[in-house]
Amino acid sequence: MSNITLNVQGMTCGHCVNSVEGAVQNLGAAAKVDLPNGSVTIDYDETKVSLEAIKEAIEDQGYDVV
Repeated sequence: MSNITLNVQGMTCGHCVNSVEGAVQNLGAAAKVDLPNGSVTIDYDETKVSLEAIKEAIEDQGYDVV
C-alpha cells in the first residue's frame, strides 16, 4: 500500500469532500479530505490503481490537483 497527500484547489464545502472522496473510492482507494488545508490524503494499492488515475478522477470532479 502507498500513501500520499495531494494539494487540491477548489474544495470549499461538504459536497466537495463527498465528490472527491467518492471519486477516489470508486477506484478502490481510500481518501480523507482535509478541507481547511486543501489537501487529500490517499491510501492506495499501486498495483491496482495508478497515482495518475487518482489525480484524473479528482480533476474530473472539477478540482485542480497542484
